[in-house]
Amino acid sequence: MSYSHQAMGSGSRTSRRTFEFGRTYVVRPKGKHQATIVWLHGLGDNGSSWSQLLEGLPLPNIKWICPTAPTCPVAILGGFACTAWFDAGELSENSPDDWEGLDASAAHIANLLSTEPADVKVGIGGFSMGAAMALYSATCYALGRYGNGIPYNVNLRAVVGLSGWLPGSRNLRNKIEGSHEAARRAACLPIMLSHGTCDDVVPFQYGEKSVNSLSIAGFRQLTFRSFEGLGHYTVPKEMDEVCNWLAVRLGLEGSRA
Repeated sequence: MSYSHQAMGSGSRTSRRTFEFGRTYVVRPKGKHQATIVWLHGLGDNGSSWSQLLEGLPLPNIKWICPTAPTCPVAILGGFACTAWFDAGELSENSPDDWEGLDASAAHIANLLSTEPADVKVGIGGFSMGAAMALYSATCYALGRYGNGIPYNVNLRAVVGLSGWLPGSRNLRNKIEGSHEAARRAACLPIMLSHGTCDDVVPFQYGEKSVNSLSIAGFRQLTFRSFEGLGHYTVPKEMDEVCNWLAVRLGLEGSRA
Protein backbone atom coordinates (compact mmCIF):
# COMPACT_ATOMS: atom_id res chain seq x y z
CA MET A 1 0.00 0.00 0.00
CA SER A 2 1.27 3.45 -0.84
CA TYR A 3 0.56 6.94 0.46
CA SER A 4 1.33 10.19 -1.36
CA HIS A 5 1.84 13.39 0.62
CA GLN A 6 2.41 16.88 -0.72
CA ALA A 7 4.57 19.46 1.00
CA MET A 8 5.03 23.09 0.01
CA GLY A 9 8.50 23.97 -1.16
CA SER A 10 9.99 27.29 -2.25
CA GLY A 11 7.64 29.64 -4.06
CA SER A 12 4.56 27.84 -5.41
CA ARG A 13 6.30 24.55 -6.15
CA THR A 14 5.00 21.39 -4.49
CA SER A 15 7.09 18.35 -3.59
CA ARG A 16 5.60 14.89 -3.27
CA ARG A 17 6.78 11.89 -1.31
CA THR A 18 5.32 8.46 -1.94
CA PHE A 19 5.49 5.87 0.81
CA GLU A 20 5.42 2.25 -0.35
CA PHE A 21 4.81 0.01 2.63
CA GLY A 22 6.11 -3.54 2.57
CA ARG A 23 4.46 -6.84 3.41
CA THR A 24 2.19 -7.19 6.44
CA TYR A 25 2.36 -10.35 8.55
CA VAL A 26 -0.58 -11.43 10.71
CA VAL A 27 -0.58 -13.74 13.73
CA ARG A 28 -4.10 -15.04 14.25
CA PRO A 29 -5.45 -15.47 17.80
CA LYS A 30 -5.40 -19.04 19.05
CA GLY A 31 -8.35 -18.37 21.38
CA LYS A 32 -11.26 -15.94 21.42
CA HIS A 33 -10.39 -12.77 19.51
CA GLN A 34 -10.54 -10.03 22.16
CA ALA A 35 -7.83 -7.58 21.04
CA THR A 36 -5.75 -6.61 18.01
CA ILE A 37 -2.36 -4.96 18.28
CA VAL A 38 -0.27 -3.57 15.43
CA TRP A 39 3.38 -4.22 16.31
CA LEU A 40 6.08 -2.12 14.64
CA HIS A 41 9.64 -3.22 13.93
CA GLY A 42 12.79 -1.17 14.33
CA LEU A 43 14.99 0.55 11.75
CA GLY A 44 16.11 -1.78 8.95
CA ASP A 45 13.95 -4.69 10.10
CA ASN A 46 10.65 -6.09 8.78
CA GLY A 47 7.38 -7.44 10.09
CA SER A 48 8.35 -11.08 9.71
CA SER A 49 10.89 -11.24 12.53
CA TRP A 50 8.51 -9.80 15.11
CA SER A 51 5.57 -11.93 13.96
CA GLN A 52 7.60 -15.03 14.80
CA LEU A 53 8.41 -13.75 18.31
CA LEU A 54 4.87 -12.59 19.01
CA GLU A 55 3.36 -15.90 17.92
CA GLY A 56 5.07 -17.56 20.87
CA LEU A 57 3.72 -15.21 23.54
CA PRO A 58 1.15 -16.60 26.00
CA LEU A 59 -1.62 -14.24 24.86
CA PRO A 60 -3.91 -16.43 22.72
CA ASN A 61 -6.73 -13.87 22.56
CA ILE A 62 -4.66 -11.22 20.78
CA LYS A 63 -4.35 -10.86 17.02
CA TRP A 64 -1.01 -9.36 16.04
CA ILE A 65 -0.55 -7.32 12.86
CA CYS A 66 3.09 -6.79 11.88
CA PRO A 67 3.51 -4.39 8.92
CA THR A 68 6.77 -3.59 7.16
CA ALA A 69 7.91 0.03 6.84
CA PRO A 70 8.73 1.72 3.52
CA THR A 71 12.31 1.68 2.27
CA CYS A 72 13.71 5.21 2.21
CA PRO A 73 16.96 7.15 2.83
CA VAL A 74 17.61 7.74 6.53
CA ALA A 75 19.64 10.77 7.65
CA ILE A 76 21.03 9.14 10.78
CA LEU A 77 22.58 6.47 8.51
CA GLY A 78 24.13 9.04 6.19
CA GLY A 79 21.33 8.72 3.65
CA PHE A 80 21.53 4.93 3.38
CA ALA A 81 18.15 3.51 2.33
CA CYS A 82 16.47 0.91 4.53
CA THR A 83 13.09 0.18 6.04
CA ALA A 84 12.06 3.11 8.23
CA TRP A 85 8.75 4.46 9.50
CA PHE A 86 10.03 8.02 9.07
CA ASP A 87 13.30 9.83 8.40
CA ALA A 88 15.36 10.37 11.52
CA GLY A 89 18.46 12.44 12.10
CA GLU A 90 20.21 13.03 15.38
CA LEU A 91 18.25 11.81 18.41
CA SER A 92 17.89 15.24 19.93
CA GLU A 93 15.05 17.50 21.03
CA ASN A 94 16.46 20.13 18.67
CA SER A 95 16.50 17.92 15.56
CA PRO A 96 13.60 18.43 13.12
CA ASP A 97 10.78 15.90 13.03
CA ASP A 98 9.74 14.25 9.76
CA TRP A 99 6.05 15.07 10.13
CA GLU A 100 5.25 13.87 6.62
CA GLY A 101 6.76 10.45 7.25
CA LEU A 102 5.28 10.20 10.74
CA ASP A 103 1.78 11.02 9.47
CA ALA A 104 2.02 8.62 6.52
CA SER A 105 3.02 5.73 8.79
CA ALA A 106 0.47 6.64 11.47
CA ALA A 107 -2.25 6.66 8.79
CA HIS A 108 -1.11 3.27 7.47
CA ILE A 109 -1.22 1.81 11.00
CA ALA A 110 -4.65 3.31 11.69
CA ASN A 111 -5.92 1.87 8.42
CA LEU A 112 -4.79 -1.62 9.49
CA LEU A 113 -6.86 -1.26 12.67
CA SER A 114 -9.89 0.41 11.11
CA THR A 115 -11.50 -2.83 9.90
CA GLU A 116 -11.29 -4.70 13.21
CA PRO A 117 -14.63 -5.73 14.81
CA ALA A 118 -16.24 -3.12 17.04
CA ASP A 119 -16.03 -5.35 20.14
CA VAL A 120 -12.28 -5.92 19.73
CA LYS A 121 -9.92 -3.64 21.67
CA VAL A 122 -7.09 -2.21 19.57
CA GLY A 123 -3.59 -1.04 20.41
CA ILE A 124 -0.14 -0.29 18.98
CA GLY A 125 3.28 -1.44 20.11
CA GLY A 126 6.81 -1.38 18.79
CA PHE A 127 10.54 -1.60 19.28
CA SER A 128 13.07 1.22 18.76
CA MET A 129 11.85 3.32 15.80
CA GLY A 130 8.68 1.24 15.95
CA ALA A 131 8.27 2.34 19.57
CA ALA A 132 8.71 5.96 18.49
CA MET A 133 6.00 5.42 15.88
CA ALA A 134 3.68 3.85 18.47
CA LEU A 135 4.16 6.84 20.80
CA TYR A 136 3.53 9.28 17.97
CA SER A 137 0.28 7.42 17.22
CA ALA A 138 -0.63 7.82 20.90
CA THR A 139 -0.27 11.59 20.60
CA CYS A 140 -2.38 11.59 17.41
CA TYR A 141 -5.09 9.69 19.30
CA ALA A 142 -5.00 12.16 22.18
CA LEU A 143 -5.12 15.19 19.89
CA GLY A 144 -7.75 13.60 17.65
CA ARG A 145 -5.75 14.45 14.55
CA TYR A 146 -2.51 13.79 12.73
CA GLY A 147 0.19 16.44 12.54
CA ASN A 148 -1.28 17.59 9.21
CA GLY A 149 -4.69 18.22 10.81
CA ILE A 150 -6.54 15.25 9.32
CA PRO A 151 -8.79 13.57 11.94
CA TYR A 152 -7.46 10.47 13.70
CA ASN A 153 -10.36 8.08 14.16
CA VAL A 154 -8.95 4.98 15.90
CA ASN A 155 -9.95 4.38 19.53
CA LEU A 156 -6.67 3.18 21.00
CA ARG A 157 -6.84 1.18 24.22
CA ALA A 158 -3.15 0.47 24.87
CA VAL A 159 0.28 1.53 23.60
CA VAL A 160 3.63 -0.20 24.21
CA GLY A 161 7.08 1.22 23.41
CA LEU A 162 10.31 -0.76 23.92
CA SER A 163 13.69 0.98 23.63
CA GLY A 164 12.24 3.98 21.83
CA TRP A 165 11.67 7.72 22.07
CA LEU A 166 8.89 10.29 21.64
CA PRO A 167 8.86 12.28 18.38
CA GLY A 168 7.38 15.78 18.45
CA SER A 169 7.75 16.21 22.20
CA ARG A 170 8.60 19.91 22.14
CA ASN A 171 5.10 21.33 21.65
CA LEU A 172 3.03 18.38 22.82
CA ARG A 173 2.02 19.86 26.18
CA ASN A 174 0.72 23.08 24.65
CA LYS A 175 -1.25 21.19 22.01
CA ILE A 176 -2.96 18.91 24.52
CA GLU A 177 -3.60 21.61 27.13
CA GLY A 178 -5.40 23.60 24.43
CA SER A 179 -8.22 21.03 24.22
CA HIS A 180 -10.31 19.54 27.04
CA GLU A 181 -11.08 16.51 24.89
CA ALA A 182 -7.41 15.96 24.09
CA ALA A 183 -6.55 16.21 27.79
CA ARG A 184 -9.26 13.66 28.62
CA ARG A 185 -8.04 11.17 26.02
CA ALA A 186 -4.42 11.61 27.09
CA ALA A 187 -5.28 10.99 30.73
CA CYS A 188 -7.18 7.78 29.92
CA LEU A 189 -4.75 6.05 27.51
CA PRO A 190 -2.58 3.32 29.12
CA ILE A 191 1.03 3.46 27.89
CA MET A 192 3.88 1.12 28.82
CA LEU A 193 7.49 2.07 28.10
CA SER A 194 10.48 -0.19 28.69
CA HIS A 195 14.18 0.54 28.26
CA GLY A 196 17.51 -1.11 28.94
CA THR A 197 20.01 0.87 31.02
CA CYS A 198 22.89 -0.13 28.71
CA ASP A 199 21.20 0.70 25.41
CA ASP A 200 23.93 2.13 23.15
CA VAL A 201 21.63 2.81 20.17
CA VAL A 202 18.75 4.70 21.80
CA PRO A 203 20.24 5.72 25.16
CA PHE A 204 18.28 5.03 28.34
CA GLN A 205 17.91 8.77 28.97
CA TYR A 206 15.62 9.03 25.94
CA GLY A 207 13.25 6.55 27.51
CA GLU A 208 13.26 8.61 30.70
CA LYS A 209 12.75 11.85 28.74
CA SER A 210 9.85 10.31 26.84
CA VAL A 211 8.07 9.34 30.06
CA ASN A 212 8.66 12.81 31.47
CA SER A 213 7.39 14.56 28.33
CA LEU A 214 4.26 12.40 28.20
CA SER A 215 3.59 12.96 31.90
CA ILE A 216 3.98 16.74 31.60
CA ALA A 217 1.64 16.71 28.58
CA GLY A 218 -1.10 15.05 30.64
CA PHE A 219 -0.74 11.32 30.02
CA ARG A 220 -1.59 9.84 33.41
CA GLN A 221 -1.61 6.07 32.89
CA LEU A 222 2.12 5.62 32.30
CA THR A 223 4.15 2.54 33.21
CA PHE A 224 7.94 2.66 32.87
CA ARG A 225 10.11 -0.42 33.24
CA SER A 226 13.90 -0.16 33.32
CA PHE A 227 16.08 -3.23 32.79
CA GLU A 228 19.52 -3.13 34.35
CA GLY A 229 22.30 -4.12 31.95
CA LEU A 230 20.00 -4.56 28.95
CA GLY A 231 21.20 -3.24 25.58
CA HIS A 232 19.23 -2.48 22.42
CA TYR A 233 17.34 -5.76 22.26
CA THR A 234 14.59 -7.62 24.07
CA VAL A 235 14.81 -10.47 26.56
CA PRO A 236 12.15 -12.95 27.80
CA LYS A 237 11.79 -11.12 31.12
CA GLU A 238 10.92 -7.89 29.32
CA MET A 239 8.37 -9.61 27.07
CA ASP A 240 6.84 -11.27 30.15
CA GLU A 241 6.31 -7.78 31.59
CA VAL A 242 4.65 -6.73 28.33
CA CYS A 243 2.36 -9.78 28.41
CA ASN A 244 1.33 -9.18 32.02
CA TRP A 245 0.67 -5.49 31.39
CA LEU A 246 -1.40 -6.14 28.24
CA ALA A 247 -3.41 -8.89 29.91
CA VAL A 248 -4.44 -6.49 32.68
CA ARG A 249 -4.92 -3.33 30.62
CA LEU A 250 -6.97 -5.08 27.93
CA GLY A 251 -8.99 -7.15 30.38
CA LEU A 252 -7.42 -10.43 29.32
CA GLU A 253 -6.51 -11.68 32.77
CA GLY A 254 -7.79 -15.18 32.08
CA SER A 255 -6.35 -15.45 28.57
CA ARG A 256 -2.70 -16.26 29.28
CA ALA A 257 -1.90 -19.87 28.39
